[in-house]
Amino acid sequence: QVQLVESGGGLVQAGGSLRLSCAASGRPFNGYYMAWFRQAPGKEREFVARIRWTTGSTYYADSVKGRFTISRDKAKNTVDLQMYSLKPEDTAVYYCAAGPRLSTLVPNYNDWGQGTQVTVSA
Repeated sequence: QVQLVESGGGLVQAGGSLRLSCAASGRPFNGYYMAWFRQAPGKEREFVARIRWTTGSTYYADSVKGRFTISRDKAKNTVDLQMYSLKPEDTAVYYCAAGPRLSTLVPNYNDWGQGTQVTVSA
């Protein structure tokens, strides 16, 4: 059974930084894509960034490009999201996800963590 457990959320002032981590277990992730999504109150869950487990190739939503960096550590089975220059509009619950397809769409990710809250104050 796949388990994705997020950590590292919290409250930060605008312009600050946070690092989220996702501990992944339960299956080999070779060939999978690991991603971060976020969901703000009253809004749909949206794609933030993804990384291909095998090659480390990455892709970002335009809204976070240049500010966020996704990475993975094969030895530790973790996927991190380093967030810089945070803005109030980055406030959301952030979710780690895993799926076998190259995609930015929620339905294409099979496995999800429970989420971690990120709050950016103005």
